[in-house]
Amino acid sequence: MKRLTGFAIGLAAFFATPAAAEAPVFLKPLEQRLFSIANANPGNIGVAALDLKTGQLVSVYGDDAFPMASTVKVAIAANYMSQVEAGRRSLDATIGGQPVRSLMARMLIHSDNVATDMILNNLGGPAPVQAWIDQHGITGLRIDRTIASLLAAKRDLKDVRDSATPKAMVTMLQKLDSGAMLRPSSRDYILDLMAQCATGKNRIPGLLSGVKVQHKTGTLTGLTTDVGYLTLPDGRRVAIAVFARYGANRPATIATAARAVYDGFVNFVTSPFRVVPSTTAAAVVGASH
Repeated sequence: MKRLTGFAIGLAAFFATPAAAEAPVFLKPLEQRLFSIANANPGNIGVAALDLKTGQLVSVYGDDAFPMASTVKVAIAANYMSQVEAGRRSLDATIGGQPVRSLMARMLIHSDNVATDMILNNLGGPAPVQAWIDQHGITGLRIDRTIASLLAAKRDLKDVRDSATPKAMVTMLQKLDSGAMLRPSSRDYILDLMAQCATGKNRIPGLLSGVKVQHKTGTLTGLTTDVGYLTLPDGRRVAIAVFARYGANRPATIATAARAVYDGFVNFVTSPFRVVPSTTAAAVVGASH
């Protein structure tokens, strides 16, 4: 009877939908797989993945702060869209003679730093964007400098300025997706641009041929990042953030981690009592930014 009771409790826990519950038992194999990927690669890897339907969270070094690099552009775009919703700004406006729609596309699709700073400065700089992030209860994500200032500064990949923990990043992605930060039309505008991301095809999308990926990359010397959303075969979506600093072959490490996340969450549903670890992926090669 005790064994049956325990089994019933396990079923209840599986079918519940907690808000961002930490690595449930059925996702422990995925967590172990991600630890294996991180520990097998020299350097410093942080991963977080959040099922946007169930709230199930898996992370490896998810509370460590990593430089965001250009992944911060998602937050900047979201803040601008919040200003559009409030009637204080418009997508049909121009900034410095440049159409805002063009600047947004250049920022999110091509990771254009000049376009980013034009939008950021129009918003009043990093401080108002940070205040908006704080207002939405997101902790562990810092926006301190313009892109130009960040690139001009002496590089320190342990600097907490302009950084985010993997958990903070997927929290922001979840709030963006859920409507907590933006209306659906504004959210969809940003996600459509992220789906067209032209950089980092050997990162999150690298081993996910045929999978819908909406993402934004970031790159600094010694740092490679990628964050965004994966769509699973049953329509569920997973927010994912992968940060890799130091070490070699960082894009391939990100691609391997993203594939493991995809396989882990797919198998979590199709076989809740046994998650099959994803096959070790071959290195993904190619230029990225």
